[in-house]
Amino acid sequence: METEIIRSCGPALAGLKTANLFSFKFTDAGLLTEEVGRINGHLNPRGVFVEIMLMREDSALIYVYRKSHLERDLSVFGVRDFLANYGYFAGETDACIMQLKERLRTSACFPHEIGLFLGYPLPDVIGFIRNRGRNCKCCGFWKVYSNEWETRQLFEKFRKCLRVYAQVLVSERSIAQLTVVA
Repeated sequence: METEIIRSCGPALAGLKTANLFSFKFTDAGLLTEEVGRINGHLNPRGVFVEIMLMREDSALIYVYRKSHLERDLSVFGVRDFLANYGYFAGETDACIMQLKERLRTSACFPHEIGLFLGYPLPDVIGFIRNRGRNCKCCGFWKVYSNEWETRQLFEKFRKCLRVYAQVLVSERSIAQLTVVA
C-alpha cells in the first residue's frame, strides 16, 4: 500500500494538493485495516491522514489527505453552503468525511462533491455537476471550468511531483521520508 500511496498521492504527500483518492486491491480486509493504521502512525505526525472511504469485496477506495488543507478548503466562502445542499452539516472536518463515506456507500450515483474534499475549486465542482462533466475548458487532474491558465500551471506542478516521486520510489525511501511536514 505504501508504494501505491507514493505512486498515486505525491501531490498530497508533498503538500501541493489537499488530497488524492485511489482504488486499492486487497485480499484480507483485516490486514488492509491494520496497514492503514500502521501508515497513519507514520504520516499523522506529518499532518497526512489515510482513510478507507469505501470497501468492497476485494477493493477499497483510499483517501489520503492533509487535514489542515482540507479544513482550509472546507472553510472557503460558499463551500459549506454548497455541501449543505448535499446533506452535509456545517461543522468539523471529521464529520464531513464521515458523511462523505456514507454518501459513497449509499448514493445511487457517485457523489461529485467529493472534488471539494480533493482540493478542487468550488467553481470547477459546480461546473462539473451543472455540465454533467461536459463543456470543460481543459481536463487534467480534474475537469476545469474556471481559471484555466492558473489550473494548467498547477497541473504541471502535480505532474512534475508525480515524476519525482516515481523516481524516488526506486531509491527505497520510506513514505514518512517522502512526506513534507505540514
